[in-house]
Amino acid sequence: MSQAAYVIDELISAKAIAARVEALARDVQQAFQGTDKLIIVGLLRGSFVFIADLVRELDLPVEVDFLEASSYGDSMESSREVRILKDLRGEIGGRDVLLVEDIVDTGFTLAHVTELLKTRNPGRLETIALLDKPSRREVEVKATWTGFEIPDEFVVGYGIDFAQRNRNLPFIGKVRFVAAGDGDGS
Repeated sequence: MSQAAYVIDELISAKAIAARVEALARDVQQAFQGTDKLIIVGLLRGSFVFIADLVRELDLPVEVDFLEASSYGDSMESSREVRILKDLRGEIGGRDVLLVEDIVDTGFTLAHVTELLKTRNPGRLETIALLDKPSRREVEVKATWTGFEIPDEFVVGYGIDFAQRNRNLPFIGKVRFVAAGDGDGS
Protein backbone atom coordinates (compact mmCIF):
# COMPACT_ATOMS: atom_id res chain seq x y z
CA MET A 1 0.00 0.00 0.00
CA SER A 2 1.55 3.29 -1.03
CA GLN A 3 1.67 6.34 1.20
CA ALA A 4 -0.69 9.18 0.27
CA ALA A 5 0.96 12.06 -1.55
CA TYR A 6 0.78 15.43 0.07
CA VAL A 7 2.04 18.97 -0.26
CA ILE A 8 2.70 21.49 2.48
CA ASP A 9 1.38 25.02 2.19
CA GLU A 10 2.93 27.63 4.48
CA LEU A 11 0.47 28.72 7.15
CA ILE A 12 2.74 30.65 9.56
CA SER A 13 6.12 31.96 8.41
CA ALA A 14 9.40 31.45 10.25
CA LYS A 15 9.59 35.23 10.71
CA ALA A 16 6.12 35.38 12.29
CA ILE A 17 7.00 32.48 14.60
CA ALA A 18 10.23 34.16 15.73
CA ALA A 19 8.41 37.42 16.49
CA ARG A 20 5.68 35.62 18.43
CA VAL A 21 8.15 33.51 20.44
CA GLU A 22 9.97 36.71 21.40
CA ALA A 23 6.69 38.27 22.60
CA LEU A 24 5.70 35.12 24.50
CA ALA A 25 9.11 35.06 26.19
CA ARG A 26 8.54 38.62 27.42
CA ASP A 27 5.21 37.53 28.96
CA VAL A 28 6.80 34.50 30.62
CA GLN A 29 9.73 36.62 31.80
CA GLN A 30 7.39 39.10 33.45
CA ALA A 31 5.20 36.40 35.02
CA PHE A 32 8.13 34.51 36.55
CA GLN A 33 10.35 37.49 37.41
CA GLY A 34 12.13 36.81 40.71
CA THR A 35 11.93 33.02 40.52
CA ASP A 36 15.00 31.21 41.83
CA LYS A 37 14.61 28.71 38.98
CA LEU A 38 11.95 28.10 36.33
CA ILE A 39 11.55 24.47 35.38
CA ILE A 40 10.54 24.27 31.73
CA VAL A 41 8.76 20.97 31.09
CA GLY A 42 8.53 20.18 27.41
CA LEU A 43 6.07 17.73 25.97
CA LEU A 44 8.00 15.62 23.52
CA ARG A 45 8.41 15.46 20.72
CA GLY A 46 6.70 18.34 19.01
CA SER A 47 7.69 21.08 21.46
CA PHE A 48 11.48 20.75 21.29
CA VAL A 49 12.08 23.47 18.66
CA PHE A 50 9.69 25.86 20.41
CA ILE A 51 11.42 25.22 23.76
CA ALA A 52 14.88 25.82 22.29
CA ASP A 53 13.84 29.18 20.88
CA LEU A 54 11.81 30.17 23.96
CA VAL A 55 14.53 29.48 26.55
CA ARG A 56 17.11 31.44 24.54
CA GLU A 57 14.82 34.49 24.87
CA LEU A 58 14.46 34.17 28.67
CA ASP A 59 16.69 36.01 31.10
CA LEU A 60 15.77 33.74 34.00
CA PRO A 61 17.50 30.79 35.64
CA VAL A 62 15.94 27.80 33.86
CA GLU A 63 16.13 24.05 34.00
CA VAL A 64 14.70 22.05 31.11
CA ASP A 65 13.12 18.65 31.55
CA PHE A 66 10.96 16.58 29.23
CA LEU A 67 7.91 14.40 29.47
CA GLU A 68 6.71 12.34 26.55
CA ALA A 69 3.00 11.77 26.26
CA SER A 70 1.19 10.32 23.29
CA SER A 71 -2.37 10.26 22.09
CA TYR A 72 -1.59 10.13 18.35
CA GLY A 73 1.19 7.69 17.50
CA ASP A 74 1.67 8.03 13.73
CA SER A 75 -2.01 8.79 13.17
CA MET A 76 -3.64 12.09 12.23
CA GLU A 77 -6.43 11.51 14.77
CA SER A 78 -6.15 11.49 18.56
CA SER A 79 -6.87 8.17 20.25
CA ARG A 80 -8.13 10.18 23.26
CA GLU A 81 -6.07 7.87 25.45
CA VAL A 82 -3.01 9.67 26.79
CA ARG A 83 -0.03 7.48 27.58
CA ILE A 84 3.10 8.68 29.40
CA LEU A 85 6.06 7.27 27.47
CA LYS A 86 8.83 9.17 29.31
CA ASP A 87 8.53 10.83 32.70
CA LEU A 88 10.42 13.77 34.20
CA ARG A 89 13.90 13.15 35.56
CA GLY A 90 13.70 15.82 38.24
CA GLU A 91 11.36 16.79 41.05
CA ILE A 92 8.99 19.75 40.65
CA GLY A 93 7.50 19.91 44.15
CA GLY A 94 7.41 23.51 45.37
CA ARG A 95 9.03 24.80 42.15
CA ASP A 96 7.88 27.20 39.43
CA VAL A 97 6.96 25.13 36.36
CA LEU A 98 6.13 26.10 32.79
CA LEU A 99 4.60 23.26 30.77
CA VAL A 100 5.32 23.70 27.05
CA GLU A 101 3.07 22.12 24.43
CA ASP A 102 3.38 22.34 20.65
CA ILE A 103 -0.33 22.25 19.82
CA VAL A 104 -3.56 22.06 21.79
CA ASP A 105 -6.06 20.16 19.67
CA THR A 106 -8.65 18.01 21.45
CA GLY A 107 -7.15 19.07 24.77
CA PHE A 108 -6.75 15.54 26.13
CA THR A 109 -2.94 15.63 26.36
CA LEU A 110 -2.66 19.07 27.96
CA ALA A 111 -5.45 18.32 30.45
CA HIS A 112 -3.99 14.93 31.39
CA VAL A 113 -0.42 16.15 31.80
CA THR A 114 -1.48 19.28 33.71
CA GLU A 115 -3.41 17.14 36.19
CA LEU A 116 -0.47 14.73 36.49
CA LEU A 117 1.94 17.58 37.24
CA LYS A 118 -0.45 19.12 39.80
CA THR A 119 -0.27 15.87 41.80
CA ARG A 120 3.46 16.57 42.21
CA ASN A 121 2.71 19.84 44.03
CA PRO A 122 4.57 22.46 42.02
CA GLY A 123 4.73 25.88 43.65
CA ARG A 124 3.27 27.35 40.48
CA LEU A 125 2.24 25.69 37.22
CA GLU A 126 1.55 27.64 34.03
CA THR A 127 1.16 26.39 30.47
CA ILE A 128 2.20 27.69 27.08
CA ALA A 129 1.28 26.33 23.65
CA LEU A 130 2.64 27.41 20.30
CA LEU A 131 -0.59 26.53 18.48
CA ASP A 132 -4.22 26.26 19.52
CA LYS A 133 -7.11 24.69 17.57
CA PRO A 134 -10.13 25.62 19.70
CA SER A 135 -12.57 24.30 17.08
CA ARG A 136 -11.37 20.74 17.86
CA ARG A 137 -11.53 20.99 21.65
CA GLU A 138 -13.18 18.04 23.40
CA VAL A 139 -11.82 18.75 26.89
CA GLU A 140 -12.14 22.16 28.49
CA VAL A 141 -8.55 23.33 28.78
CA LYS A 142 -6.76 26.54 27.87
CA ALA A 143 -3.06 27.34 27.95
CA THR A 144 -1.95 30.36 29.98
CA TRP A 145 -0.22 31.69 26.85
CA THR A 146 -0.80 30.77 23.21
CA GLY A 147 1.31 31.62 20.19
CA PHE A 148 -1.23 31.29 17.39
CA GLU A 149 -4.82 30.19 17.06
CA ILE A 150 -5.18 28.11 13.91
CA PRO A 151 -8.08 26.62 11.95
CA ASP A 152 -8.86 22.92 11.91
CA GLU A 153 -6.00 21.96 9.60
CA PHE A 154 -3.38 19.23 9.95
CA VAL A 155 -0.09 21.07 10.40
CA VAL A 156 3.62 20.25 10.38
CA GLY A 157 6.92 22.03 10.84
CA TYR A 158 8.79 23.82 13.61
CA GLY A 159 9.03 20.53 15.52
CA ILE A 160 5.58 19.19 14.63
CA ASP A 161 5.50 16.05 12.52
CA PHE A 162 3.39 13.88 10.29
CA ALA A 163 4.49 10.26 10.82
CA GLN A 164 7.88 11.54 12.07
CA ARG A 165 8.49 13.71 8.99
CA ASN A 166 8.66 17.48 8.44
CA ARG A 167 9.75 18.46 11.99
CA ASN A 168 12.70 20.33 10.49
CA LEU A 169 10.64 22.85 8.48
CA PRO A 170 11.31 26.39 9.78
CA PHE A 171 7.64 27.37 9.34
CA ILE A 172 4.24 25.92 10.23
CA GLY A 173 2.70 24.35 7.16
CA LYS A 174 -0.72 22.98 6.37
CA VAL A 175 -0.75 19.44 4.97
CA ARG A 176 -2.82 19.07 1.83
CA PHE A 177 -3.32 15.61 0.37
CA VAL A 178 -3.25 15.25 -3.39
CA ALA A 179 -4.17 12.43 -5.71
CA ALA A 180 -1.29 10.65 -7.41
CA GLY A 181 -0.63 12.21 -10.80
CA ASP A 182 -2.40 15.41 -9.72
CA GLY A 183 0.15 17.41 -11.68
CA ASP A 184 0.74 19.69 -8.69
CA GLY A 185 4.48 19.46 -9.25
CA SER A 186 5.25 19.68 -5.54
